[in-house]
Amino acid sequence: MAPSAVGGPVSTRDAWMTLPPPTLYPVKEAKFEKYVEPQTDGRERALALPQGQAAIVIDNGSSNVRAGWSFEDKPRLSIPPIMAKYRERKLQKTFSFAGHDCYADTAARGHIRNAFEAGTGIVSNWDVMEHLLDHIFIKLGMNGVEGGIDMPIVMTEAIANFPYSRKSMAEIIFECYQAPSLVTGIDSLFSYRHNKGNTGLVVSSSYSATHLIPIYNQKPLLAQATRLNWGGWHEAEYLLKLIKLKYHTGFPGKLNTSQAEQMIRDFCYVSLDYNKELSGYLEWTGLEDRERIVQYPYTEEIIIQKSEEELARIAERKKESGRRLQEQAAKMRLERLMKKEEELEYYKDVQHRLVDQNKKETKRILDDAEVKDEAALEKIIKELEKTIKKQRTKDLGEPEEEQEAPDFSLLDVPDEELDEAGIKQKRQQRLLKSNHDARARAKAEKEAEKARIAEEARLDEERRTNNLEAWLEDKRQARLAKLEQIKERDRLKADLGNRKSLASQIRMKNIANLASDTPTGGGRKRRRGGDDDDFGADDADWGVYRSVAIGANKGDSDDEEEGEEDLEASVRALEADLLEYDKDFTYENTLEAQNDWSKSLLHAFRHGPRPFDPSNPAETHRLHLNVERIRVPEVLFQPSAIGGVDQAGVVEIAGDILNQRLTGLGGEGYRDEFLRDIFLTGGNTLFENFDERLKRGLMALLPMGADLKVRRAGDAVLDAWRGAAGWAGTGECRKARVSKAEYEEKGAEYMKEHDLGNAFSG
Repeated sequence: MAPSAVGGPVSTRDAWMTLPPPTLYPVKEAKFEKYVEPQTDGRERALALPQGQAAIVIDNGSSNVRAGWSFEDKPRLSIPPIMAKYRERKLQKTFSFAGHDCYADTAARGHIRNAFEAGTGIVSNWDVMEHLLDHIFIKLGMNGVEGGIDMPIVMTEAIANFPYSRKSMAEIIFECYQAPSLVTGIDSLFSYRHNKGNTGLVVSSSYSATHLIPIYNQKPLLAQATRLNWGGWHEAEYLLKLIKLKYHTGFPGKLNTSQAEQMIRDFCYVSLDYNKELSGYLEWTGLEDRERIVQYPYTEEIIIQKSEEELARIAERKKESGRRLQEQAAKMRLERLMKKEEELEYYKDVQHRLVDQNKKETKRILDDAEVKDEAALEKIIKELEKTIKKQRTKDLGEPEEEQEAPDFSLLDVPDEELDEAGIKQKRQQRLLKSNHDARARAKAEKEAEKARIAEEARLDEERRTNNLEAWLEDKRQARLAKLEQIKERDRLKADLGNRKSLASQIRMKNIANLASDTPTGGGRKRRRGGDDDDFGADDADWGVYRSVAIGANKGDSDDEEEGEEDLEASVRALEADLLEYDKDFTYENTLEAQNDWSKSLLHAFRHGPRPFDPSNPAETHRLHLNVERIRVPEVLFQPSAIGGVDQAGVVEIAGDILNQRLTGLGGEGYRDEFLRDIFLTGGNTLFENFDERLKRGLMALLPMGADLKVRRAGDAVLDAWRGAAGWAGTGECRKARVSKAEYEEKGAEYMKEHDLGNAFSG
């Protein structure tokens, strides 16, 4: 980290204060930009050209469908292959959207469907595909053409496209749109042609897959082509999984594939030495430069700042309100006291009237007072006197009278000498005596505990004064023991979370035994013919419930009767003594420092080199991308080790094609012609260092001094469309076109082979 302003070293704990404010990147995702008007000028220019020279060119990609005119240098449309269609019940109308228009309406977003099967370049939803073609032809100004489309169509398709997919596309183009002709070709071969390629190895990594195709004298050797099932879609899904695993407690922002694609495009790059860079990626030095922070939208609580005068007025109002409440409460307590005194006077008057009365009159007076008997009346009077004395002591400040000793005189009188009322009163005295004795014991134990703690503190202070070194050594050993207990507690918690661990198996066994109708173990057998048992008679029996409770171990309970202790508090107390008296023990040695966020690799992984405030909504809505920046693109080079894809990486595949297949076809001289042009195309090759990493990997597999050249496409995304547009007006394209008449005569499966397209498959 950077040094402090005075030139001294800055601790890791405080180094974040020297960092500049973090650079925040807003989250990006696909959205509706603007409405695109139908453009008729392109059709007018096409009609002005000689017949057959102009064509509609469609790069039918699984990420974006690009369409335009063959005589232009870039496509007019670039839309995702999606549509949304729903019916508005209130308006009784059906709305349909295509491409980016699907994001213009909130209701439409929930009805989006893709034309392609997820993660492949194969069209699986032909209703969506037809809707997309409608949208494209309308935007290109073909809406007013009677009878369909009157322009030839050049379209790209996936390498080794299924015959069924090609057949379905031909049926739509010829049957639905009445197009005069159709020709299809492989997108990466069009890109290679546009970049003046002749002989070389095409590495095409796109949205759905990565293909490696050797080309000799502009003719593809499709039998030697190889596919790696990994592309931009897989990377976006993989990044989403990594983010959800990273923020496993739940990220408050809404994550989707479109956002992940933008993050990969903006922040990911290929590492030249993945293992070396990964080993130091989360080091605190320079981490603020290596990570990228994506800020998701959030709602911030607005706190209105008040002036000192307003705060003073509010405090005064609160004080006045509190004073009024206190007066009101005191008044209510005084009223209750007066009411109880009136009740006491009434019952004393009743008691006075009972003097020298016969039984009949006594019963009448007690019934009028709603009292059962004279004993109950005496009890009511005593309780009222006790309550009134307590209330006067509390509210009126009268001196507290000494409490009379409880009367337990009946406990020594045999039951035979007492009547029924006396026996009942004796039971009450026995209960009161039990409570009285329990409180006395608790008070004595509390006083004894205070005396013991004071004596231990005195002895500890005396030992520290007489033998400081031995006292410090005892503190160190006690601290290590507590730390070991904490470690053991955490280990047991982890074991209980693992179903295969011994601790978890024992716990489940105990649970099953407790739930069983015939529990076993514990050395205690059922009695009385198996109907009852004596579980609980021994205090040790209840220990089984501690063994089945997750985390029920020393230092993890608040139950004082179990004698458990707060291990962390004990460690802090020991460390406080060591910090005060041990010159070799510093804050960096304490448990708090070791558990500090600046020492946590997990904190660096999730939140970067700065402290994290969970109460700050801005910080909780941030994604910190660090290791993911190199891990996601690395799957192309190590698909099995990182992505779980049981295939070889792009370097291994290229090495196999060059060293084994091509050498077997024509020898090393034949192979060397391909080495001079390793061509990269497709949006997934735009990662920084992709070409250099591929070159280094291949150099390690080739003979020393091999003439290896790696180059990128001029525009890895649009060159496929440009290559198809440039080829559309050539004689080779006209020969490869399948006309509508040929379609009607030979069927939808009919196709013409050419150097830029797929071959027949048996």
